[in-house]
Amino acid sequence: MADKDKKQIPLRVSAKLYDAIAAWAEDDFRSINGQIEYLLTECVRQRKKNGKYVSDQIDVPPELDIE
Repeated sequence: MADKDKKQIPLRVSAKLYDAIAAWAEDDFRSINGQIEYLLTECVRQRKKNGKYVSDQIDVPPELDIE
């Protein structure tokens, strides 16, 4: 997909979540933005595959054990 076809969205995440995503992105040789896009894409694919949301409580922020 060309960059001109992509939508920009503001995103706020906690510092701990950002650090975890940044470390994961580095492990996967991706930018942080690329990692977030990859993770969102995989969630959408999983939902389409299963026909349901990943979480039954989609509006409730997950409790992450990030240290």
